[in-house]
Amino acid sequence: MVNQNRKLFFLVALPRSGNTLFTSIMNQNPEIAATANSITLEIMKDLFLLKDTDVFKNYPDHKSLDNVLDNVFTNYYQQWPQRIIIDRGPVMTKENFNVMQKHFKPGFKCIVLLRDLMEVFASYMKWYTENPNAFPNRYDCKNDEEKLLMLMNNDGAIVKDLKAIKNSYNYPNICHFIRYNDMITDPEKVFKELYKFLKEPYYPHYFENLKQVNINDIEYDDTVVGKNMHTIRPTIKKETNNYIVPKSIRERYGHIKI
Repeated sequence: MVNQNRKLFFLVALPRSGNTLFTSIMNQNPEIAATANSITLEIMKDLFLLKDTDVFKNYPDHKSLDNVLDNVFTNYYQQWPQRIIIDRGPVMTKENFNVMQKHFKPGFKCIVLLRDLMEVFASYMKWYTENPNAFPNRYDCKNDEEKLLMLMNNDGAIVKDLKAIKNSYNYPNICHFIRYNDMITDPEKVFKELYKFLKEPYYPHYFENLKQVNINDIEYDDTVVGKNMHTIRPTIKKETNNYIVPKSIRERYGHIKI
């Protein structure tokens, strides 16, 4: 049964920017489901691209296909018991934004997590060095430079999320920005401000003895991407990271400011 009072928000963020920590904290509230990496925007894209196929062009029934596009999110989350859904995906890329503007009739708002790109790279380096089965180690990359360049491919999550974050600055009326370091150093203040954006009463979150992400009895299967990709520490604290991003990477991407 469709929850007529459901509210949908989006989470836009680079990988290694506190997404899993954010999700664990928000999901303490039984009214809220902050999702893992979501496939909903991919569903929207694939449906929309059907309009470029010969089969559709041969019989261009826009109204019927648009009806499916209009109801993707309603149908996808139909059985979820939570009243508030925070769907994680690069909704603010120009392409996704345009499709959503047309087909998500209620309108939408975004939470945008911000972390310096060099810190993201260093976090990746620490993770894939300490976890040999991490996916960047599965390719024929000889060193950190090649692994980070591989991560920056145009179809990868980092580039998509960078585009989404860049475009989100053009829509401050629908976006709420949270800096990773603020979430780590003063989480209560950050989440109280977030609830004001959500227009919901603050839920008394706790920031110790944190639980790994489990949404409707489903957990991450990190055998797909590599061990500990989505493992969080039980207590919020600034991570010690002594990994140094290669000079060539800093010179190539250091101009990108988030």
